[in-house]
Amino acid sequence: MARTLAIVGGGWAGCAAAVQGIDEGHDVTLIEMARHLGGRARRVDVEGYPLDNGQHILIGAYTETLRLMRQVGVKTTLQLLRMPLRVGYPDGSGLFLEPGAAVPAFVRAVLKHASWRWGEKLALLRSCAVWLVGGFRARRGQTVAQLCARLPKRVRDELIDPLCVAALNTPADQACATVFLRVLRDALFNGRGSSDLLLPRSDLSALFPESAGQWLLDAGATVRRGERVMELAPDGAGWRLDGARYDAVILACSPSEAARLAQPVAPQWAACADALPFEPIITVYARGSGTRLPQPIMALHANDAAPAQFVFDLGQLQGPQGLLAFVISGAAPWAARGPEAAGQAVLAQAELALGRYFRPPLRLVRTMMEKRATFLCTPGLSRPPAQIAPRLWAAGDYVQGPYPATLEGAVRSGVQAARRAFS
Repeated sequence: MARTLAIVGGGWAGCAAAVQGIDEGHDVTLIEMARHLGGRARRVDVEGYPLDNGQHILIGAYTETLRLMRQVGVKTTLQLLRMPLRVGYPDGSGLFLEPGAAVPAFVRAVLKHASWRWGEKLALLRSCAVWLVGGFRARRGQTVAQLCARLPKRVRDELIDPLCVAALNTPADQACATVFLRVLRDALFNGRGSSDLLLPRSDLSALFPESAGQWLLDAGATVRRGERVMELAPDGAGWRLDGARYDAVILACSPSEAARLAQPVAPQWAACADALPFEPIITVYARGSGTRLPQPIMALHANDAAPAQFVFDLGQLQGPQGLLAFVISGAAPWAARGPEAAGQAVLAQAELALGRYFRPPLRLVRTMMEKRATFLCTPGLSRPPAQIAPRLWAAGDYVQGPYPATLEGAVRSGVQAARRAFS
């Protein structure tokens, strides 16, 4: 008889755990509090169009995410626009990788960078060589700003800082250098295509969670939506959720919800999960008639008055024509000012940086703020372990691991929890 496995939470980690649980031969029940699957990476409606609560980028190094997407029937070649890594600015400057092996493509892109001086290019390549030879290890407690302090300011401003805040959702002066180097290693110094950008051509719910939900039903799993688990209690070698017994349980819900359920049985784990600091992300949707950017994604120069670091042209990603999504990562200062101030600042920033691409002026459509988008990825941050107790596991982008709060981190944690659920 198959052993019973309950997964609490239907975000990307929970869906990954459920799919892997079926592969392991378990009798899987997935319980999601909301009416939809997807968690923080899900669909919302903007002017009647199915868009997202925030923009997400996948990269070629997201091997587990891509594997599971294909397993549940997602046609990744159609639903993801694959393009070489580009950190390009409206003035035409930037770092543009060519297709091919990541390391030589990166070196060529740095050497061809039009606006950097030779000293700046060589300084970056020299630092990357040092990181490579050193195994991409940073000093204990080191921030990204400290790691890159000797790099020229223009390299830091135009490449390091945008990559850091995009990958870790944490400003460079606070971000953990160890995690940043791990991301660089897997993306820029890995196999062919690892650094490629994979831009969703569908909303995030359709990209994986909805397909996973249907796949689970077809595979005989139970998927219950709109139910909040109120109580977790031990029962011999297994666990009870609101009275129903399971041989093993994976808590793939938010850290606060997992802490609430785990507190009676694992108070130290719950305290660690509850103590995690979080950083918001703000997405500003704006629209202009006839608007089309030179690339589907562009970097922007951000400062105290210009908050957005990246802009997506959703018209090039099967979204409505003329709709742009501006992303403010590491958004705590702008969250404190409020969504209206952030939206107006982005419109002013867009007029200065992108005004040549639209007439009449952009119209503000919607400003969305995810207050607890990711944990603040600082040096020495104490993240809760994946195992809470025997046969009780946590899955999510916040559990202990080498990655920041990304879709790949969430998926990998779900897969590992399902594989080890009965240990």
